[in-house]
Parts: sequence; structure tokens; C-alpha cells
Amino acid sequence: MNDTTARPELPDRLSVQPRSPHYNAAVFEHDIGIRLNGKERFDVEEYCISEGWVKVPAGKAVDRRGQPLLMTMKGTVEAYYR
Repeated sequence: MNDTTARPELPDRLSVQPRSPHYNAAVFEHDIGIRLNGKERFDVEEYCISEGWVKVPAGKAVDRRGQPLLMTMKGTVEAYYR
């Protein structure tokens, strides 16, 4: 379990969409986990630790560009490397 590659520090706000200003490709080279209110979530598209929210897809609905419509959920957010 010794990782010889240095992991970058997880940012306060991160998005999985490459067109977002909060996207960081170096972080996504490693496996990331997100907990909301102590429960692990696997469908998080964007998070902000300081403001306490995550954005998750709202069902199968998509916008006119084919991107999923996102719903904001609030609570205690924890980001960690798996």
C-alpha cells in the first residue's frame, strides 16, 4: 500500500467536468472518495467542502447539450483518497 507517487492535495472545490474552472486533472489520476454526512457517495459530479454541498445527477434528465441535470445536496462533505 506504499504509494511512491506523490498525491496532490485535494482542493476545497472540485468538478469532474473538464470544461469547469474547478477541474483538476492531476487529482483524477488517483481514486477519490466522497462522503456526505458520513455516507459514501459514488455519483458526485462536483463538491465544495467549505460550503458543505455536493452536486449529483437528478435521475436520467439531461440538458440540451446532453449533460445530466444536477441536484445540490447539503451536509458535511469529506473528500479523501481511497
